[in-house]
Amino acid sequence: MSTGPSNGLSVGLDIGATKTLGLVVDEDGGIRATVREATEPGAEGVVRTAARVVEALRAATGERLAGTVGVGMPGLVDVERGAVKHAVNLGVNGDWLPLGDLLGDRLGTPVVVENDVNVASLGAVAMSGEDDLVYLSIGTGLAAGLVLAGRLRRGDHGAAGEIGHVPVDPAGALCQCGQRGCLETIASGSALAAAWPSEDVPPAQALFAAAHASDPDAIAARDRFAAGVASAVRVLGLAVDPRTVVLGGGVAQLGEPLRAAVADALREQARTSPFLASLDLAGRLRVVPAHYPVAAVGAALLGRS
Repeated sequence: MSTGPSNGLSVGLDIGATKTLGLVVDEDGGIRATVREATEPGAEGVVRTAARVVEALRAATGERLAGTVGVGMPGLVDVERGAVKHAVNLGVNGDWLPLGDLLGDRLGTPVVVENDVNVASLGAVAMSGEDDLVYLSIGTGLAAGLVLAGRLRRGDHGAAGEIGHVPVDPAGALCQCGQRGCLETIASGSALAAAWPSEDVPPAQALFAAAHASDPDAIAARDRFAAGVASAVRVLGLAVDPRTVVLGGGVAQLGEPLRAAVADALREQARTSPFLASLDLAGRLRVVPAHYPVAAVGAALLGRS
């Protein structure tokens, strides 16, 4: 195993509630090695899993991989300290977890930590070639990462892009944030699952398949969901006017049918507004290709910065 420079190789980790994905990216953006492991819950489990994945990547490449390791994970992240809290699905509760220091000590390398949606936005930049974009993550919740004129925008309190908690219906469903009628209650994976429960296949897949088969109830549910996502895109477009909007997250595994449904909803919302129509938000939409590891790629790029 080489102990010298890592020849332009960067390591990125995407730590999720069920799995940790690690990969090595070369200086041209190509993925050289990939390792997946089930994430052990709890603070020590998260650190142990991450260290094990990096060691497996070292073995796979035959390189020391001594450069900075980038990590993306859910929860509240203090970027300066490399610390995480409120990653409830990972069992990281209570006090701040100094993940950067703990993992760095085990690996003997620097570690930088960032929110998973933010690193995914960096991965979307690499994927699309655009440096002015919004990455809209449609997973269990709804949130956005902003890369504006080539710079990641976190906000003064780290809340930039929390589009899911923009209230749109004061009489709507109670959101986990404590407000009512947030976008997340109508335009997220959890909202979609509530509207169209499915046991055999993911709810998003089941709903869109039923709509494609002309089930009128499915068509109505799909269109309501797409209109909610389109509302999020519209707010983001009006707020920061990005060149590109990339749809990602678990629901985006649908691919082109999701993009097309949201684009149709955007065009319908702009039908009576020449101003909105002139912005062509529908034309700015892209979707992350199925199985492209956008967050892990972004984490690797984070390690270079």
